[in-house]
Amino acid sequence: MKNSSRLFLLLFALDVCSAQEAFDRLTFHASPKPLAAEAKTSDWPRVLGPTNDAHSPETHLLKTWGRGGPEKVWEVQMGEAYNSPAISGDYCVIFHALEGRETIECLHRETGKRFWSQDYPISYQDRYGFGNGPRGSPVIANGIVVTFGVTAELHAFDLKTGKPLWQLDLRKEYNVPQDFFGAGGTPLILDGRVIVNVGGKKAPIEDNEGMRDRKAKLAEAGVSVAAFDLQSGKVVWTIEDIWGSSYASPIPAKMHGQTKVLIYAGGESDPATGGLMCIDPSSGKLHSKFPWRSEDYIQAIGTSPVVIPGQNRAFITTAYPKGRPLGGAMVEYDAEFQAKEVWQSKKLGVHWMNPVYHDGHLYAIDGETEPKSRLVCVNAETGAEVWEQHIEWEDAEFSKLTGRANPTRLSILRASLLKADGGFLCLGETGSLHWLDLSPAGAKVLAQAQPFYALNTWSLPALSHGLLYVRQQSQDLLHKSGPRVMALDLRGK
Repeated sequence: MKNSSRLFLLLFALDVCSAQEAFDRLTFHASPKPLAAEAKTSDWPRVLGPTNDAHSPETHLLKTWGRGGPEKVWEVQMGEAYNSPAISGDYCVIFHALEGRETIECLHRETGKRFWSQDYPISYQDRYGFGNGPRGSPVIANGIVVTFGVTAELHAFDLKTGKPLWQLDLRKEYNVPQDFFGAGGTPLILDGRVIVNVGGKKAPIEDNEGMRDRKAKLAEAGVSVAAFDLQSGKVVWTIEDIWGSSYASPIPAKMHGQTKVLIYAGGESDPATGGLMCIDPSSGKLHSKFPWRSEDYIQAIGTSPVVIPGQNRAFITTAYPKGRPLGGAMVEYDAEFQAKEVWQSKKLGVHWMNPVYHDGHLYAIDGETEPKSRLVCVNAETGAEVWEQHIEWEDAEFSKLTGRANPTRLSILRASLLKADGGFLCLGETGSLHWLDLSPAGAKVLAQAQPFYALNTWSLPALSHGLLYVRQQSQDLLHKSGPRVMALDLRGK
């Protein structure tokens, strides 16, 4: 029996390897180093990682490197997207818009070779001039890949084969308006249910409608949140509410011994709707709504709720300064899952990155725009700001390559933070990569590199089995390489 089992595993491994293929957008650089014998590893099945809070359990990671940073393992040219890869086992799934088609590709995590590819046509034009690709990231659970595209198409595929399992056009089914930048939240898969902040309305809303008709339709409740069966795509439950969709993602929260789902819902600003929903994932019961939305200004919510472990609390934040600036709020849930405000702070308004909670403090980038951005540490119990810091440096190499006489001063700007292996990985908005030591005592830069110089680096990296998957979302200002995803070797001793 043992020999039969080994033969089966060998044949399966050979079959998986033979199914991989190189393709024209892939550049393979070098095999990664072996993992350290005592290294802890994990998958990265969803945009905020295995614990939905931008924390990774990985250890024995590379903490020092030269100017070039960690060695590249492979890179793949990509189309338009504002999202992160998802990794499960040997499979790395990317999701982007390529030549007018939303494209899902499953790659080998260490070689970049492709297991399978699926695509379908979309018709979308961003009304604010940003990219026309998906905003939500792929999600992997129980051997199934789920994607939610910019036109609100929800698809499910078999992870190993790419076989389409089911698809739903939520825009058509639930009258989902285009919103600011199309549909964009990443679904949550929990207990066999795909939970989506749909943001539907009672009647279709066309972009060319008169303002009065548009306002009237936006004010009518539609399917705000829905759960679908992971295996079949069938509707499990729906919540009808005026609150619409946002670009944040649903987050599971263990409170009072039960698992609930928190959704920072949004919608357009006239009328102003949105805030924090607390939902029972089994029944779809809406326990409570905590309003947190500017009254008179366009506000595209991009930051997911931050659950405070063991405290029945969650933090939400938005950065938009016009109208009535809100900033961040800490809420606490009672035994009936009703929310009350614990504190609020106008000094902690985050645009789209997710704050990271660690040892009683929140670490985040405050500020809507690049010039106003700052790295802050906030006491999670009181909301008091502990410190602010601007991580800046002079880049003589950039000046040399661009022909400037004086060194160029760069900054992390609206960076992303990922907690791992006793420190914080920081991906700066223009492509810088840093190891940071963040504590209530301050911020220290332990290592720094510049893998590329590109604007709009807005996606949290994914970390799995000692490799860091980084998304470059616009053209490199120096080397003119286009959007891509790259796997960097972060394996240490």
